[in-house]
Amino acid sequence: MLQSLPTTETITSPSNARVRSTMKLRDATARRQTGLTLIDGQREIQRCLTAKKEIVEIFFEADRLSSLPDTEQEIFASLLHQASAQGCSLTSLSSRPFSKIAFGNRNEGLVAVARFQTDSVAEFKPRPDAPIFILEGIEKPGNLGAIFRTADAAGFGGIIICGKGTDASNPAVIRASLGTVFSMPVACDTTPTVMQWCISRKQNIVAATPNGTTPWHAVEFANQPAILLGSEANGLSSLWLEAATKKNIALETVALPMLGLADSLNVSATAAVLAYESLRQREL
Repeated sequence: MLQSLPTTETITSPSNARVRSTMKLRDATARRQTGLTLIDGQREIQRCLTAKKEIVEIFFEADRLSSLPDTEQEIFASLLHQASAQGCSLTSLSSRPFSKIAFGNRNEGLVAVARFQTDSVAEFKPRPDAPIFILEGIEKPGNLGAIFRTADAAGFGGIIICGKGTDASNPAVIRASLGTVFSMPVACDTTPTVMQWCISRKQNIVAATPNGTTPWHAVEFANQPAILLGSEANGLSSLWLEAATKKNIALETVALPMLGLADSLNVSATAAVLAYESLRQREL
């Protein structure tokens, strides 16, 4: 099992150069500069491999994996052999250096370094005959990852990310998405560029806003619109509504009722409500 893996000598020092450079990939600047990111967890690594994304290296905590029951060892060994067959390097770490690169309580004994960056919107190839999400300025990685899971579950064609916010290569987004970020077509670009993309495609847009003019259940989703969501703190930028007022884009605003004290839903909850209403209408 683990003994048969083609690994290098075990790294035992937390100050090892490779360990330090790997730690830096938790930071957005290092990810932008290198085009690399980190994947925490067996399920997420498996989904990256299945999607044929490039995994450069997998670090694993040898003592921890070797202490697992035989059946679990076999699962891990199978994953590592698959990664090795796809050209991935396997590196064994002792517990101290591994704790430096692992993410808090989500330590499963495996951390992968993957080459993963999103396309520009010009390169975006959504799945045909399916709605998409356009997400502007989503700040929290957990929310962005949850929307990826919703898009995957509800059969969406892809996700476009724009504005200032978190990025799809953030390890916390990958973790919150359960690895679905690797199988979902995704692009990232500026808001004006994404808006121009919508104009050129004559893309219908449904935008969730606190003052939306249409109830959420009355929107016509059959024509596969883009569902546009903004940040919880600031909502959508004024560019979208200005463009709609000038008739440059076809945009319909939609609102969800808020009957309690809170004045807005979590953005990932809003995404789920609209995504499943879209799915319900598509299945009629």
